[in-house]
Amino acid sequence: MKQATAAIAKPLPDHLFRVHGNSAEMRWESMAGLGYHTPNDRFFVRNHTFTPLIDATTWRLNVHGAGVRRPREFSYDELRAMPSRTYDVAIECAGNGRRFYRTQQHDGAPGTQWGLGAIGVARWRGVPLRHLLNEVGVLPGAVDVLPTGLDAPFEDHGHVRRPLPVDKAMDDVLVAYEMNGGPLPPDHGFPVRLVVPGWVGIASIKWLGDIEVSTTELFTPWNTVFYRDVTTQPVKSAFELEWNARVPLGSPRVLRGRSWSGHGRIVRVEVSLDGGLTWRQAEHHGQHLVSAWLPWHIEWAPQRTGTRLLMARATDETGATQPLTIPRHPFGYHFDAVVQHPIHVVNG
Repeated sequence: MKQATAAIAKPLPDHLFRVHGNSAEMRWESMAGLGYHTPNDRFFVRNHTFTPLIDATTWRLNVHGAGVRRPREFSYDELRAMPSRTYDVAIECAGNGRRFYRTQQHDGAPGTQWGLGAIGVARWRGVPLRHLLNEVGVLPGAVDVLPTGLDAPFEDHGHVRRPLPVDKAMDDVLVAYEMNGGPLPPDHGFPVRLVVPGWVGIASIKWLGDIEVSTTELFTPWNTVFYRDVTTQPVKSAFELEWNARVPLGSPRVLRGRSWSGHGRIVRVEVSLDGGLTWRQAEHHGQHLVSAWLPWHIEWAPQRTGTRLLMARATDETGATQPLTIPRHPFGYHFDAVVQHPIHVVNG
């Protein structure tokens, strides 16, 4: 299997991304006017090391462990010949929104200083993980499933890997080989990755090469040192609008955004156009999916010049609503407070 030495397969255009080292954040304004899915060229990139370039003809997925009866390897062609499923699913970094601990709450946390662009929704096609696990015969005593990526080892922690409970693995997890109608791009896991609906992005292991099924609970640096006690994503909202955008005075416009939650469907979105003094309910449009996001919009004609703070808060079907502030997470994960989005209303 060939390995690349470049961090990102292609240069990332400034109007689509903000680059953070080996990672790149989608600019929300680049989604304005687009459809439901995030195009591949706008989907955020998160790498621990480098993007590997893998030959699909020699690639194999090894499924094994004390928790299976018949360990075996699967080739790329064998996977593609199996019955497939297609899911619309959001993948979001656990640290999405991390910079707002510092800029809004004045209590910063270490790590990549993401805004809200470390998320994307794609149409993923592949084989349900439960199908592969049924092929190898999961034993009644199986506890954890450990997927491992083929990217280079991270520091002295080894290959990126994070266990899933066997119940989650047998539920809605997808072994994906297509993204938005085509093969996975190298930055997004070619030839095969996991897609774990509702969970933090680290669970959706890219460049998948190995799956161990254990009869005991498993521990790796990615559920002890990093991402400890972090699984399901909270409720969040974002405007499809440039940060510090300039908006003409008096011109009627439609403000658009999207809200999402790992716990279930979004049932209500409220928007404030005056920094939280008053709130109006936004109108929903588009798809309304459990594992993705809900597009919404609201009409507005600003009547005076100056800086405004736009705010959006969503509520999901469990009743969880975005708070105005949240306690600081030591690693900057799960910032789900309402984000204050500054714009400037100008003449002309």
